[in-house]
Amino acid sequence: MPSQTRTEPRISILHGDQVPAGMTVEEIGTQMVPLREVVLGCGPTREHLVVVELGKFERKKFKNSDLRAGHAKIEEEPVHLYPLPEREALILKRKNQLETDSYPIMLWWSPLTGETGRLGQCGADACFFTINRTYLHHPMTKAFLFYGTDFNIDSLPLPRKAHHDWALFHEESPKNNYKLFHKPVITLFNYTATFSRHSHLPLTTQYLEGVEVLKSLRYLVPLRSKNNLRRRLAPLVYIQSDCDPPSDRDSYVRELMTYIEVDSYGECLRNKDLPQQLKNPASMDADGFYRIIAQYKFILAFENAVCDDYITEKFWRPLKLGVVPVYYGSPSIADWLPSNRSAILVSEFAHPRELANYIRQLDHDDRMYEAYIEWKLKGEVSNQRLLTALRERKWGVQDVHQDNYIDAFECMVCTKVWDNIRLQEKGLPPKRWKADVSHLSCPEPAVFAFSPLAPHWSSLREMWIPSFEQSKKEAQALRWLVDRNKNFSAQEFWALVFKD
Repeated sequence: MPSQTRTEPRISILHGDQVPAGMTVEEIGTQMVPLREVVLGCGPTREHLVVVELGKFERKKFKNSDLRAGHAKIEEEPVHLYPLPEREALILKRKNQLETDSYPIMLWWSPLTGETGRLGQCGADACFFTINRTYLHHPMTKAFLFYGTDFNIDSLPLPRKAHHDWALFHEESPKNNYKLFHKPVITLFNYTATFSRHSHLPLTTQYLEGVEVLKSLRYLVPLRSKNNLRRRLAPLVYIQSDCDPPSDRDSYVRELMTYIEVDSYGECLRNKDLPQQLKNPASMDADGFYRIIAQYKFILAFENAVCDDYITEKFWRPLKLGVVPVYYGSPSIADWLPSNRSAILVSEFAHPRELANYIRQLDHDDRMYEAYIEWKLKGEVSNQRLLTALRERKWGVQDVHQDNYIDAFECMVCTKVWDNIRLQEKGLPPKRWKADVSHLSCPEPAVFAFSPLAPHWSSLREMWIPSFEQSKKEAQALRWLVDRNKNFSAQEFWALVFKD
């Protein structure tokens, strides 16, 4: 367990946190560049460059606020490196000297936690956690921790020594940093905490507080009331403000809208407005927002990317509210359903027209519709995989009485480092852990093409596939440079990416 002096788990740009004006939660970490723009005078030009490294973004500093509502305030952080603040340095100098001489150092190369120095207890083991890069060459530095969205070529801890483990924490969409999803880069890491069930620390249920919220009837609107509300509400609701992501969900919904009525409240395909007090993205976990959504029979729960086990609040929220999710996203979603009949899977329908016909049929047949919420009415979650994952995970979601998944990630790395220290003390070779491609598995983005007529293209929608293709070259170039085990410049990197 990490130090118990903290009363609240740490949070970052994660689940529904407040974001700067004009930017959605899912946009953070993505820097798209117009094709005409020339970047890096010595680097790629408009003929080549599709994106400037997905994942590069201005560093943010996060403050806990209303944790139970899943909100966080964001402040700008200066772009200088990460020295100890003067007041903290005076307090920690002597203490840290003792701690860093006695305990393995876990250096956050991405300044995710903001902690300049902390001795964390992980069961019987303890490690010193810090974002202070002056520990780069310290003899007790054993592991470097990276936050995936902020993993970029600008600065890496090279040369990498034999005893330096690299650990990746990446719970977010692949669009934030595509090159992590290719074998040359993901296999650079010894340990991972990702949304994949195959990760060393799986975060697949990162948006689900527990089984009780699934069973809860707090927000459930009786079917008779929903039928009455249908006089003024569509059968389906859609709420997205991150438009034209890699999953191409807006294209599907736009086509679906030609066959069945959809109330759309977000910036994407909007035809209905939320009350003013609920328009802030941070309000999406507010009681008032929940009660509006709970009035609907169905919700279009479409992820921004299609990856195995990448399952967000878009899926879990309607299940908590008693609304049937019409889901598109993770191909492995059937493994995580509360019961066999708790969601409608878009992948089972050849065309939006067929999906619309099926939803219309359920809308007019109460018995058929109730089959999708029977599990909730009875409080029966039958999926043993889901129950086991919730029971065995070593972290909590929005629970101040449990460690959060960042704490669990830190302790996983700390414990594995100590395991190897003990092996070496016995004269045995250390155990080498290594990530593989299953730890982040996402296919190339694709677009829906329902009509041979001119599709509704946007500049952003056009860029995802070439961005993914470019990221393969970026991954290969980065791997070659890291294996060379010398520091490198951005110019060297881009020259390798576009050498052909």
